[in-house]
Amino acid sequence: MLKFLSDEDFNGHVLRALLSSNPALDVVRAQDVGLTGTPDPSVLDWAANAGRVVLTRDRGTMTGHAYDRIRAGLPMPGVVVTRDGLPVQSQVQDILIVASCSLPGELKDQVVFLPI
Repeated sequence: MLKFLSDEDFNGHVLRALLSSNPALDVVRAQDVGLTGTPDPSVLDWAANAGRVVLTRDRGTMTGHAYDRIRAGLPMPGVVVTRDGLPVQSQVQDILIVASCSLPGELKDQVVFLPI
């Protein structure tokens, strides 16, 4: 199963519901690994070094930096982008589908926008 890093601005309600739905899901929060206030390129670098797919709702800057990494040939385990305004359970179900249907490394160099 995939390992995730939730971005600092990731919806806390979604994260709590996600872990409640699947406590075995391997998710660390940016805040818990010392990435509070860290620029997006550094968050992506940390995630790449840790082999973690980034969970974010930042459709603006985070996705742009992810595409920059891909163009530069830098490692990028993947980014999963949720959309605000959708019901929490809908977001959780989409993330769980991605997590359970993807093999480690399968999202390499990809930005996945949810809902699917």
